Amino acid sequence: MNDRKRPDETPFHKEVREGNYNLRSFLVHGRHRTGQWDYDHHVVPPLSSSVTYRLDSAERGAMGFQEFADPEEREYRRHPVYIYDRLDEPTRAMLEDHLAMAEGAEMALCFATGMAAISAAFGVLLRQGEHFVAHRTLYGCTYSLLTGWLPRYGIEGSYVDLTDPAVLDEVIRPETRVVYFETPTNPILEVIDIEAVARVVARHNENRSPEERIWTVVDNTFATPAGQRPLRHGADLVAYSLTKNVGGFGTDMGGVVAGPASLESQLILYRKDFGGVLAPKSAWPTLVYGLPTLNMRIHRQAGVARKVADFLADHPMVGRVHYPGREDFPWKEIARKQMLDFDGEFMPGFMIYFELAGEPRERFELAKRFVDDVAENAYTITLAVSLGQLRTLIEMPAAMTHAVVPEDAKLGAGIDPGGIRLSIGIEHPDDIIRDLAASFDRVAGK
Repeated sequence: MNDRKRPDETPFHKEVREGNYNLRSFLVHGRHRTGQWDYDHHVVPPLSSSVTYRLDSAERGAMGFQEFADPEEREYRRHPVYIYDRLDEPTRAMLEDHLAMAEGAEMALCFATGMAAISAAFGVLLRQGEHFVAHRTLYGCTYSLLTGWLPRYGIEGSYVDLTDPAVLDEVIRPETRVVYFETPTNPILEVIDIEAVARVVARHNENRSPEERIWTVVDNTFATPAGQRPLRHGADLVAYSLTKNVGGFGTDMGGVVAGPASLESQLILYRKDFGGVLAPKSAWPTLVYGLPTLNMRIHRQAGVARKVADFLADHPMVGRVHYPGREDFPWKEIARKQMLDFDGEFMPGFMIYFELAGEPRERFELAKRFVDDVAENAYTITLAVSLGQLRTLIEMPAAMTHAVVPEDAKLGAGIDPGGIRLSIGIEHPDDIIRDLAASFDRVAGK
């Protein structure tokens, strides 16, 4: 949030903003008063359902349009001037206020999907002839955006292993404007040191003009703000999917970009013109159900995930397990430094990646049989893409979510053809383990 006092800020808001109340409590109660409504004594935030808004005069309409191009105008007005849903509307705006607080950002803007949010971040930060650096392991649709679409607009990218931030010195060019990565990465859960990357970028920015600066952008989908807040570790922008664990129930899609107020007007205009706006009917469930229960859900899921990961690591048919909560996790020190809940405690999350034992071709065939058996027989595990839901989901990234990534790029990114991704839900861990064990036994012919 901005340090400047807002006209609608009560002492309660100021105490929350200054850290006297835990963010867990804020995500349950939100603002008792909000500048997004003329009448704001609600307990459960209301759902707006109007495409267009009545204007008292042409002057008021002009005032509203000016707000969308100038965040300074909007900053000190008690109530926004609403004109049209695609520009701004109150339900989505309340969700944005809460997400900004959760991420420790000056502003947050919501989009129709996580990919719309990521596209907007690149869209406002890059121009023709400029360059970005990305980590080599990326979600399949992000990879498709960066390799298939941005080159059409004259934007080049370099893909490197950012688990070693020093590699940036070798690839940053005068025309570089963005360094982008996920942490933990999808699907193999590499953890990238945000602070170390930010330090390298800051050093390169020392001799650059504001127009030529490099922006650090982090995808926080896997960790969520309840498990990691990248801006506190030096990132400039955070962009991620609300469809996953922030929404939490698998009913609505959404995305968010959070960061400095200086980018707000550009992001608003990008969203307006490209049309990837989050509908209020999709914003409302995340605001009313998703965020208030996020902390509770992620702690339950992490507790279950620890037990499932330990079971997998001890199983003779499993060759490798990646879970940030295990002592043998390759990036455990970095994870423990930056993957923290709202109380500052380590939050390893709910995602597990594992590979079966054997030679590559054998692993691939065995993994297919295993996942197919789970799909047919398991009660607590569902074969489906997406993640972060109440139900445990399983998938094969190389064949499904990352199918668009070429085989050599997948191997270079550490994505094994027979790798399996688990998104742990809130079921009893013994039931998940029982289903996994039964599928292992059937595949092994026991």
